[in-house]
Amino acid sequence: MMDELDKKILNRAQLGIPVSDKPFADIAEELGCSEQQILSKLQDMLADGLLSRFGPMYDAASLGGAFTLAAIDVPEHRFDEVTEIVNSFSQVAHNYKRQHQLNMWFVVGTESQQEIDSVIKDIEQQTQLSVLNFPKEEEFYVRLYLPV
Repeated sequence: MMDELDKKILNRAQLGIPVSDKPFADIAEELGCSEQQILSKLQDMLADGLLSRFGPMYDAASLGGAFTLAAIDVPEHRFDEVTEIVNSFSQVAHNYKRQHQLNMWFVVGTESQQEIDSVIKDIEQQTQLSVLNFPKEEEFYVRLYLPV
């Protein structure tokens, strides 16, 4: 269960982390607690699975890299097996299941378009399934805030 401080931390983190020498101390001051409490709570939420990831989001393309959204039509009886294969690639940022014919979606982030092509080819070879590549055509920024 989340306590009130957990909720405050998650709500505050969704607004962005301050750029400073001590960003968590800054947040702690805003929330009326200690920096150590903030760090401990975040570590606990990660350990408990309440958060799956806590870290920056980079625009790979603006940093000289490349990324794409990809999808696979995975037979249900092979879903766990294919998930393990896809997730074994360090270039796969995240992977999720959808209720659709294309039931596995994942993001591939690499240093180059050639590496994306190589990762997709390797996934196809290892899974014996076709990977559909959906590269970004246009960028939109949508600020998402889900208060808890």
